[in-house]
Amino acid sequence: MDSKPPKHRWKENFGDTWKVASGKCQETRVFYAQAIYRREEIDAVVDVLENKSLTLMGGPAVAEFESRVACLFGKDVGLMVNSGSSANLLAFQCLINPYRKKRLKKGDEVLVPSICWPTSFWPIIQSGLKPVFVDVDRENYNIDLKDLKKKISNKTRALMLIHVLGVCTNMDKLMKILNKNKIILIEDTCESIGAKYKNKFLGTFGDFSTFSFYFSHQISSVEGGMICCKNKQDEDIIKSLRSHGWTKDLSNQRKIEKKFKDSNKNFLFINSGFNFRPTDIQAAIGLSQFNSLNNFIKIRKVNRNKIIKKIMTDKRWNNQVRFVEKNDNIEPSWFGLAMLLNKKFKHKKKLILNKLDKLGIENRPIISGNFLKQPALRKYNINQKSKNFPNANHVHEYGLFVGLKNKIMSQIEIEKFANIFFKSFIV
Repeated sequence: MDSKPPKHRWKENFGDTWKVASGKCQETRVFYAQAIYRREEIDAVVDVLENKSLTLMGGPAVAEFESRVACLFGKDVGLMVNSGSSANLLAFQCLINPYRKKRLKKGDEVLVPSICWPTSFWPIIQSGLKPVFVDVDRENYNIDLKDLKKKISNKTRALMLIHVLGVCTNMDKLMKILNKNKIILIEDTCESIGAKYKNKFLGTFGDFSTFSFYFSHQISSVEGGMICCKNKQDEDIIKSLRSHGWTKDLSNQRKIEKKFKDSNKNFLFINSGFNFRPTDIQAAIGLSQFNSLNNFIKIRKVNRNKIIKKIMTDKRWNNQVRFVEKNDNIEPSWFGLAMLLNKKFKHKKKLILNKLDKLGIENRPIISGNFLKQPALRKYNINQKSKNFPNANHVHEYGLFVGLKNKIMSQIEIEKFANIFFKSFIV
């Protein structure tokens, strides 16, 4: 007779069903977005449901996850949200908020790399600020410091920095430039959690740092994000913005309530706001994955090195691509396997990528390519021209990446990957 309590049987059945389903899916393709969910994550979700802590009001798992992430990245405050994109928007909404003593004003300039994701760029526009694009380094796709210096004006107030694909620029040189010009730093660390510069985690340099736990990232909460900041004032503003402009959980909540006795203290709104709150299920999954962050990073590095070695030692190797390499002093947390096509394949790029995908390896541009080429910008009075960003254009024309996962690839998988890679160039 089964001695286990009946309430746990469905947990095991669910876990077994998930493993079978996900296993079948993973056999056929190499995805550019792929998470690994284990028994630990399944148990964590079930515990939330059994303990009835599934809430948008901040359960115990959310509080613990916030504390552990903030501690790791040397910030006083970590606030979990429903996505990394929401975290980026909250950073800028905090910077312009009337409750902030030193706030940015409409028309202030914000520097942003030309290779970026929409939700690293649009919060600048949505907050009434002026984006100024900066070219990138074609060696590692991160911001170009020479062009950064050229783009700084007397209206420059902030930099939206993106750590691309698990690596970064020279942070010593960057911080020297920013400190000299009193520029606020927002670190978009969504693709690079766990990466280090001179043994210091990316995400520890900025006034604000943002993280994503989307299912393709180094750790996953399926969907979710985090914003970290340095002081109590910003914490209170972000808490309020995260939850409808509510007074809930503010450090001075009771003091505010006394000022507005004619309103229901449980439903008192003092700020503009959004609904960017996470659930305890997301946090529970994130906590489980957080415990394995170092191991996941090691696995991604191993997989990447195995693939590159197999390809570059194959007799079919003919410098078809150049793989991106890390700069000095960087310990990467490789988001994906990034590469630049050899120029001789430029006219065949679409054919190569289509064949790569057809044969079982999904691929995508480096983030979204040169963002100045995106049609959405045409409606928003962006005066900068894509042609003036030669490095970003080069990455746009020749760059791509494929996925890495948090599970060691077998030799059979590595060989399959290499065979598909070489077949894709026969077009």
